Amino acid sequence: MFGQIGAANSLSDVYAMGGKPLTVMNIVAFPINTLDKSILADILAGASDKVKESGATLVGGHSIDDKEPKFGLSVTGTIHPDRIRSNAGARPGDRLILTKPIGVGILTTAIKQGVLEEDDLNEVMNVMATLNKAAAEAMDSYTVNACTDITGFGLLGHTMEIAKGGNVGVTISNKDVPVLSKAKELAEKHIIPGGTYKNHSWLAPDIDYDDSISKLDQLILCDAVTSGGLLISLPADEAEALQRDLQERNVQSAIIGEVTSENAGRIHVI
Repeated sequence: MFGQIGAANSLSDVYAMGGKPLTVMNIVAFPINTLDKSILADILAGASDKVKESGATLVGGHSIDDKEPKFGLSVTGTIHPDRIRSNAGARPGDRLILTKPIGVGILTTAIKQGVLEEDDLNEVMNVMATLNKAAAEAMDSYTVNACTDITGFGLLGHTMEIAKGGNVGVTISNKDVPVLSKAKELAEKHIIPGGTYKNHSWLAPDIDYDDSISKLDQLILCDAVTSGGLLISLPADEAEALQRDLQERNVQSAIIGEVTSENAGRIHVI
């Protein structure tokens, strides 16, 4: 699973730009004299499964002996220059679609603390290991003005990239944002990663929260994600069709907000 998640996370940037992964190289740091070599073999096997699922080809890799296991991929993809999806092209009137639930950082923190039940563990692992391939292929048929993937800066951090990159305002509907089932319950117990608090503090000057949005909800929206979904900005008249297309492909997506001409470079959470 470690290898699958590492691969899915590495491939995500190519999908976010609308590209197709072509080749990958393994990047490995592993304590070869401390951990059993079978663990490394399992990591590489998991990654290989995801690379095959993506349609890319493994062409080699680099490895070093290190105290802490680390794994990822160097990914090369292809895309026509006229079809590159940047995070800076959102236009007023666009709708925003998110293609995976958030709360990943909270649940992985619970894993580290040994307090996550097996069903919830499987849920968050499956979310992280799911490629953004289906979402990327679905959006290829639509007029996508901007796209980014949700990772360490959290949903609102990466939404801010879209707002500032396109010099537009963004309104996010908190009730429409998909969240992993145990995220709020765990957050209420203060099981929240340090990166999430840092995101919340960093973003605070540029976000307006309605009075109905609790501090806990704010933190969940800022939760630091590993291998999250895509955030897609496209014209309002195409949003419902893309949402249906995504759901037909079993993508856990939702329309979560809109792009505005007011409050450029800021986010309003309602």
